[in-house]
Amino acid sequence: MNPRKLLRIARWEVTKNAGGVDRRTIVVAALALLAVGIAAPYAATSGVAVDSGIYRVGVTDESPYHPVVEDDPTFDVRDPDAELGEGIDLRVDGLVIEAAPTPKAAAAQTELRSSVRAYNNRQMGEEANQSAAFPVRVSLGYTERSQVREVISTGDGQDQQSDDEEPSDGTDGSDGGSDGGPGTDDGGSADGNGSDGTAGGGGTGNLEGAAGGAGGVGGIAGQFAGGNSSGTPADISPPFPFQSLVLAFLFVLPLNFIIQAYGSTMLSERLNRRGELLLVAPVSRFDIIGGKTLPYLTAAVGIAAVIAAALELPAVDPLSVGVSVLAVLPIALLFLGATFLGAMFARSFKELTFVTVTVTVSLTTYAFVPAIFTDVGAVALISPLTIVVRNLQGQAIGLGEFAFSLLPPLLTAGVFFGLGAGIYREEDMFTQRSIPLKALDALAARVHGKWSVAAVTAILLPFVFVTELVGVAALFAVPNALSIPTMLVVVVVVEEFAKSLHVYAGYAHDRFEAGLWPAVVVGAFSGIGFFLGEKIMLLAQLVGLPSEVVEGLIATGTATGVTPLPIYIGFLLAPLALHVVTAAISAVGASKTRGTYLAAVTLSMVIHFAYNYTVVSIGGF
Repeated sequence: MNPRKLLRIARWEVTKNAGGVDRRTIVVAALALLAVGIAAPYAATSGVAVDSGIYRVGVTDESPYHPVVEDDPTFDVRDPDAELGEGIDLRVDGLVIEAAPTPKAAAAQTELRSSVRAYNNRQMGEEANQSAAFPVRVSLGYTERSQVREVISTGDGQDQQSDDEEPSDGTDGSDGGSDGGPGTDDGGSADGNGSDGTAGGGGTGNLEGAAGGAGGVGGIAGQFAGGNSSGTPADISPPFPFQSLVLAFLFVLPLNFIIQAYGSTMLSERLNRRGELLLVAPVSRFDIIGGKTLPYLTAAVGIAAVIAAALELPAVDPLSVGVSVLAVLPIALLFLGATFLGAMFARSFKELTFVTVTVTVSLTTYAFVPAIFTDVGAVALISPLTIVVRNLQGQAIGLGEFAFSLLPPLLTAGVFFGLGAGIYREEDMFTQRSIPLKALDALAARVHGKWSVAAVTAILLPFVFVTELVGVAALFAVPNALSIPTMLVVVVVVEEFAKSLHVYAGYAHDRFEAGLWPAVVVGAFSGIGFFLGEKIMLLAQLVGLPSEVVEGLIATGTATGVTPLPIYIGFLLAPLALHVVTAAISAVGASKTRGTYLAAVTLSMVIHFAYNYTVVSIGGF
């Protein structure tokens, strides 16, 4: 690529109203986004009372319940003499509460009970002598469970116990309540060590941030941390990862708007042969693609930097902002790469809309959903946005975690741009072929022989890895009884098509010699390339994903459950034989017709599924 030519094309892209949007529309959209950005923090922290005045309560000013009803916007204070059921839902007569015989009145009575409890807690909290108001104080922290494996019932009414758990004598956790002595005068902790009864022996370790709270996030981001700091046991509830949800949403949302404009401008080059001038110009296709992509990538990075800096106000750390931007960069490239490839496939803006929606849903699931569970465990690291959330929370990020999160989407983006660049030429850009045929053209452009087949198979591994991680993100919270079989199906379908689709494209474009033996050789090279490229998946072990998530074991091909040293050679050669055999079967089918190819690849999937199921069964999953 020539930097000077690339920057010139990028300047042209900006000055000619990128994406076909006029300047007035851009200004209006920018002002709208600015208004939403300013209003979002206030809306998130203040909320909207959609149930204001929904319940009508008849209560006099002298009633002790009057302050409760008056302080709660859910209730509407009415005259107690009104007709019950028609004019009011509840009537308070002294200490007696009379409810109308309706479901709404029953709900109002339940809400009033909760309001009374909250009112009493507030009153107690205003007492000067807090030791008398709350003689017992409990500090509650949520920690990640380690070495816990879900066990499926055997059907005899008893659940099997995991090998990682020690037998219980039925007394664990019961001593914590009795060891604590009398409370101190200041309402502090008991004299005895009451932490012995906690599960797992957590003791008095630092639990700050374990509940998904602020986690050290300052500035505006700290306002998104929910959770109750005090209250009675009735008020205690498990934390909802609201902070992680909001932070991930803020970074992924702008990308969905950017790719709309980017896809439009790339497709515009193909309509009415508009991009022919650039194709005949003395510039390479990579200069054109890079120049037209650079403004949108710059916009994505700039927006991410502004968001990261705004969340850290008033104390902005440039290094922290840089880490956040670096983590967002692979996601931005992945969105743009997938959109670019889709724009090369689409024949019209109608088809581009379908492609863009597919890209948005799939990649948003991959990037957004795992980041919500940043405080749950290592599975969240499959999304680079988890790095952003952890960075904003002030948590330490290891080099292995950084590489595991960023490399797969970065390499997959390179695959998308490479496939799209293969058909960024006159004979492919201006032809009206369906999306499946365009996909075959893109794959066939990179296939020229058996060695190139192995190379393309290995190059497609990042795409395979990211696709399987999307499956992990969607299934890791599902019970193992359902998630494991589903993940096995996802793995075999993705991997078998990745090993054979470009082989079928090569035969469709007459790139290989016809015959049974040449097809077997081509398939064997594809299987070897997949086996060698698959070793990059072992990077998942750096962050301990396979030890925590069963779906991660299956996706990364490490679900053996046994020490690899005694059978290292066997488990090294078995996947090689599997990939060579299944790829050869698919290649033989691809050398015939489309129906034969589909039948052959289905047979390969069955063999692959049987192998994976056997491995998972050996591992005890």
